[in-house]
Amino acid sequence: MRALRLTHHRTVGFAYLGISLAAVAIGSFLSLIMRIHLAWPDRIFPGHGVLKPEEYLALVTMHGTIMLFFVMTVAPLSGFSNLILPAQIGATRMSYPRLNLFSCVLTAVAFLVACAAFFVPGGAPIGGWAAYPPLSASALAGPGQGLGMDLWLGSVALFSIASILSGVNTLTTITLRRCEGMSWNRLPLTVWAWLTASLLAALAFSVLLAALLMLLSDRHLGTAFFVPAGDLINGVIVSHKGSGSPLLWLHLFWFFGHPEVYIAILPGMGLTSMVLANFARRQIYGYRIMIATTLLIGLLGLTVWGHHMFVAGLNPFAGTVFSAASLAIALPSTAKVLSWIATSWRSRMQLTTAALFALGFVSLFIAGGLSGPILAQPILDEYLHNTFFVIAHFHMVMAMAATFGLFCAIYYWFPILFGTVLGEGLGKLHFWLTLLFSYSTFLPMHLTGIAGEPRHYAQLNGMPGPAAHLLATTMPLQRHISASAIGLAAVQLVFFVNVGLSLWRRRAISQNPWSATTLEWIPAGQALQCHQAPCQYSPDSTSFIPQWSTASENCPERE
Repeated sequence: MRALRLTHHRTVGFAYLGISLAAVAIGSFLSLIMRIHLAWPDRIFPGHGVLKPEEYLALVTMHGTIMLFFVMTVAPLSGFSNLILPAQIGATRMSYPRLNLFSCVLTAVAFLVACAAFFVPGGAPIGGWAAYPPLSASALAGPGQGLGMDLWLGSVALFSIASILSGVNTLTTITLRRCEGMSWNRLPLTVWAWLTASLLAALAFSVLLAALLMLLSDRHLGTAFFVPAGDLINGVIVSHKGSGSPLLWLHLFWFFGHPEVYIAILPGMGLTSMVLANFARRQIYGYRIMIATTLLIGLLGLTVWGHHMFVAGLNPFAGTVFSAASLAIALPSTAKVLSWIATSWRSRMQLTTAALFALGFVSLFIAGGLSGPILAQPILDEYLHNTFFVIAHFHMVMAMAATFGLFCAIYYWFPILFGTVLGEGLGKLHFWLTLLFSYSTFLPMHLTGIAGEPRHYAQLNGMPGPAAHLLATTMPLQRHISASAIGLAAVQLVFFVNVGLSLWRRRAISQNPWSATTLEWIPAGQALQCHQAPCQYSPDSTSFIPQWSTASENCPERE
């Protein structure tokens, strides 16, 4: 019985969320140290002193690694898919329970190995979360590029294996374990999103795993996949068996890196569609088109990696091809935005906290996505590449929009997970403050990026010549950004207070408090059988038909 409890998908899902909670605490703490240092570079940190440049670069590397892999991948793809996916398709379990538990344990081990890099001689790696060689291929490159870099590579390799196994398990579950009547055209859009994201994970992490093994071979076996012949690192000529190309790493890494964006954001897209339809009491506008755009985003996401490499010396024709593909992927994304607007337009939407976070997801996705076509232009990217403009773009889309998707999931599915609802008063306060500080933190970064402020610089003052004047003009904005980032972190305490109070008070609720139509809200004892497509509402929004009801049944709207 104990083994059955450990392998149960709900147990594994909560374990994944626990890993993400620990990761977001550490990753956010690292980002706050970075922001404080950028705004006040001479500040002495208690018990440590002034932050050194190599320590700042280590914070950049580990913040990006922890947040990207262990928060933005684990929580939406592995955590909530385990908690909700089986119920949404009428399955009693995931296809491979033991494999599911193993991938979760492997993820936890990968997280611990990553954190261990802070405590080894030389400290954490300083090469950034993209770990560009040849500097990442030699311990001579600087502090943290020895054992710390090995631990980083080992951690990401373990995480890649875990993500591949989790993706295969999710794909198999969706394909083989749907209940009677749950045909492909009746799947909720959340399931289509998990399906596409899992397929991307299985493909992209396989390529990343191969690249990591090649880099480890360059570091310890004398191979030359990424190290050029006669490369000079820190005054020492690195001798390897052959001549490699750092450009190969960029191709392999970014073939993973851009699909990773959609692995993080697609579950939020699917949930936003379902939540907006639920609280607008309408069918999803263009349901089949939304399925097609989800699959198309996944497909095109595998073709656009080269726009990260416009300044890396690509053939101009290749740059044109990748630019065209990057612009093309904006089309299905735009179709999704239009569907969300059409679904919500002139509806009497019930503005619950879950609905507000769904609308916030749409807002941040639009605001952050508008800068994407700009960076897809090689001539513009040459100026904006490696500036804070890029930081602003992917933080608004991948960090904040995805985070709003996670909060939407928590508020919406909290009754299923804990048998009560989160307080709406504190929930709405949490939403508005989070939205305000999100824009206040990341919108100004576009301005500092346009001004030419570089990313990955440990200190923005004290430089000689024209650079000093340039960066001095952006320091007031940097201080504003840092103050807003501190505020953004602080208001999350409202969320944790809300969770604590809600679990303590345990307000009694109905089995389906949102009058939702999908199978995870099916009443206890009801046969697991699907009769309807999701989001079936009457034209006047006064009644709805859940997926478990026969066509002749018409369930009254809740009071």
